[in-house]
Amino acid sequence: MANNYTSTVIKGDDQPLTFTSEVTIHELQDIELSAPVMIEGLPGFGHVGKLVAEHLIDVFHATRIIDIYSIHFPPQAIVLDDCAVRLARNEIYACKSEDGKSDMLILVGDNQSATTRGHYILCDVFLNIAKRFNVSRIYTLGGYATGQLEDNGTVIGAVNNPDMVKELSDYGVDFQESEPWGGIIGVSGILLAMGIELNIDAVCLMGITSGYIVDPMSAQAVLRVLSQALGIEVDMQALEEHAAEMEKVVAKLEEMQQMQMSLTTGDEDLRYIG
Repeated sequence: MANNYTSTVIKGDDQPLTFTSEVTIHELQDIELSAPVMIEGLPGFGHVGKLVAEHLIDVFHATRIIDIYSIHFPPQAIVLDDCAVRLARNEIYACKSEDGKSDMLILVGDNQSATTRGHYILCDVFLNIAKRFNVSRIYTLGGYATGQLEDNGTVIGAVNNPDMVKELSDYGVDFQESEPWGGIIGVSGILLAMGIELNIDAVCLMGITSGYIVDPMSAQAVLRVLSQALGIEVDMQALEEHAAEMEKVVAKLEEMQQMQMSLTTGDEDLRYIG
């Protein structure tokens, strides 16, 4: 799809943005990486992938090198802490390791595309960036929504190359035939499928989540698997603290859910007039 959409590339942090194209790629700075992996953590069910990707950015002090704007993002301005606004965007961060063996490109952002066409266009942009940096493998991260409050630490996997199944199974990834049964919606799935044409191995790691709330517990499970696959150690303290807080929220929700069930299924009529 590289020639089927309009795009503009702007180089330099001091250059003004233009929005006459479907995609505007703002390259903030150059960086040399050695066959990095690309990690995608855009918003999705439970914000699982987003939590993991942003945690990696914080822990490894990654550098923001590319901003991506698109008319396919929702018509939304992001309000910052100082009450100023900016346009919604996707961002790519670079993390250069000391040994040169675990360099990373990390894709995060405010939104995924609001249109079907935009999903394919933006995935093409992401893959062109991956190709330019000689990305060795892509990890897309997300949540597997069940609609129920979950805390089982399971990570479901899907790949674009069956040869990866054995390796990832050894790290604790659960591969289930034809799962997710409805497919993987959005960037996390499309990147895998489109990556086949570029011969880039890609895997999607999905933490089991209710899909209703931000889920740092599921994010922890995904991060444990990812860190094993990458052969790196990641300080999880911030995620653990966030997860501990969320456990209290989940416990309260479960208590309320049980109370509601007892009210609706119990034999006693607990209604009153007052």
